[in-house]
Amino acid sequence: MTLNMTAPLEVGIAVCDLAHMRRFYEQVLGFAFVSEITVPAARAQQAAMNETGYTVVRLQTAWGERVKLLAPLRPPAPQATPAYILDKANATYLTFIVDDIEAVVDRLHGAGVTFLTGTGRVEIRPGTFLAFCLDPEGNVLEIVQYADIAAYRPELQQPRSA
Repeated sequence: MTLNMTAPLEVGIAVCDLAHMRRFYEQVLGFAFVSEITVPAARAQQAAMNETGYTVVRLQTAWGERVKLLAPLRPPAPQATPAYILDKANATYLTFIVDDIEAVVDRLHGAGVTFLTGTGRVEIRPGTFLAFCLDPEGNVLEIVQYADIAAYRPELQQPRSA
């Protein structure tokens, strides 16, 4: 069976401070605001999301992927991040493939972002550079640059201009 998707992948991130996280994803990472809605408690319970209801902000990249920031009306306490990404059960992270990793890393450092991979990029294999960092609530983000993106993802097309 094939998953017949009708739109690009969307990722939901549970957050505690919606305003702060929205500023980070919009102003630091450059996502565009799409919408904001509040889901009442009864619907949130039916959807197995939470007991009290939540607010969701949808943000979009130039490629059309969306990140949904979901803030429960009664947020849980933040959890500590382990020393290594894969030491956390059910570890997940978002990967952003960029054309200039050094510029992105510099911008994130300027915004006070915490890096797990030190102050610069890491060459994980020849021609593949990455840096792992944390968003303001400790979600792991991977920034990657491929020397030859066409070899890695030959099926990709350039995003449409706005």
